[in-house]
Amino acid sequence: MAMSGGSDDGEPMMDMNTTPLIDVLLVLLIMFIITIPVATHSVDIDLPQPNPNPPPEDQIDPIKNKIVLTQADEILWNGDAINQEELVRNLNITKTITLEPELQFEPEPNASYDLSARVLNVIKASGVTKFGFVGNEKYRTLGTTGAAPAQ
Repeated sequence: MAMSGGSDDGEPMMDMNTTPLIDVLLVLLIMFIITIPVATHSVDIDLPQPNPNPPPEDQIDPIKNKIVLTQADEILWNGDAINQEELVRNLNITKTITLEPELQFEPEPNASYDLSARVLNVIKASGVTKFGFVGNEKYRTLGTTGAAPAQ
């Protein structure tokens, strides 16, 4: 009984049949792909829900603290450079104020993602309740060329 490409001269076939080997390797590859855990690197932050009934003007907090992250890996608290320990201290002080000041977070466009993640983790661990991202409107047209930011 001859196989395709071989001769029926009764001698053993010298070529190895690689089809079963390839099939087994493909099955193993699929099994490895399925068992690899999904990489999730996220910082979960509970953002406030929009309030359809805003508070009266006399109850709006006039004090706002702003954290800016720079390209040079600096943390600016209301324009003053601070380190991570001072950030923790400032956050703890703001929690003791009767009417907790709003904390605004605005990283510069080329600020380090690692620094942003660390600062957000510090903010979350501090238990600050009035927190918001500001300046996001600058990035509405991100990825479009030649377009000016929407006003």
